[in-house]
Parts: sequence; C-alpha cells; structure tokens
Amino acid sequence: MARLFLLRHAKSSWDDPSVRDFDRPLNLRGRAAASLMGRHMADHALVPDRVLCSSARRTRETFAGVLPFFSADMDVRFVKRLYEAPQSAYLKTIQEVGGTAKSLMLIGHNPTMQSFALDLIDRGNPMFIDQLGEKFPTAGLAVIDFDLGEWGRLAPKSGRIVAFFRPRELELVGAEETAEVDD
Repeated sequence: MARLFLLRHAKSSWDDPSVRDFDRPLNLRGRAAASLMGRHMADHALVPDRVLCSSARRTRETFAGVLPFFSADMDVRFVKRLYEAPQSAYLKTIQEVGGTAKSLMLIGHNPTMQSFALDLIDRGNPMFIDQLGEKFPTAGLAVIDFDLGEWGRLAPKSGRIVAFFRPRELELVGAEETAEVDD
C-alpha cells in the first residue's frame, strides 16, 4: 500500500502588490496553520518518506512550517513544474519522482490540488469527498491510499481517501482541548 499526502500551501500574503506571485510569502495566519498541520501530522504518524514541493516561496515556507514536527529523515525535492501546473503535471511528477516511497507528500497549489485530488479518488468516506469538492482550503491536507508498489503506476480513480484535515477544524479542536484543561 502507498499513501499520498496532498498538502495545499498555507495562506499567503498579498500585502505587497509588487511581489511576483511566485515570490509571495506566507502571512502570519499561514505560518501558524502550517505549524498546526505539521504538529497534527506528527501526532497522528502521518509523516512522509519523500516530499515533492513546488518551488514557489509559499509552498517552500509551508514545508518549512511542517518540517520541525517530522523526526524522520526524508527525501525532499523542490519541483518548479508544480507551480501553475495542470493536473497532468502533478500526476507525471509523482509517477516520475515518487519512486518506491511508501508515503509521499506533494505540496502544491489550487485549483490544481483540488481537481487532482478529486480525480485520484475512487472510493472512501463520502463526507471527505464532499468536503474536498466544496473547497480545498489553504494548509488543507488530503490523505489518499493506493494499492501500489511504486508511484510510476499511479492512475486516476485508483485511490481511497482516508482523511481530509482543514486547519480551521484543527484550531477548534485545539481550543476545546485547552478549555477542557482549564476546567
């Protein structure tokens, strides 16, 4: 079995209109959301063996936000063709560079991330599929399992979605846990 983590970059800053889209950094909320998602992934043993990350600044900064929570060594590749790319580029990149990693994380951009995830999913929890169809939020994470021995065989409609995490929900859970501790 192979597991794919699709992580959309966290919220980026629009403060400086002169900054090229490729060079936009994360804003404060985005940095916090990336860290929150990294902690959640580590707490639930959702750590990739290999990472394929768009080379845009906001995706690299998202990766930098999740990385401190991962204790395992991993192979990381920054891939320029994942920026402003169609679904076919995401699929081709995974097929060509995914290798035999048991768990692979791709950090990319919408709208491609959302359409790519939906195109890969054949089965799984209908609630996750519906939520993903409505919106793939910044710093959102889809977890999809495949019956594969190598990523070169990845094909559309072959995956089972097993989880879909949204930062807002994780913030609410964290707030509830804090409130319970305070009681």
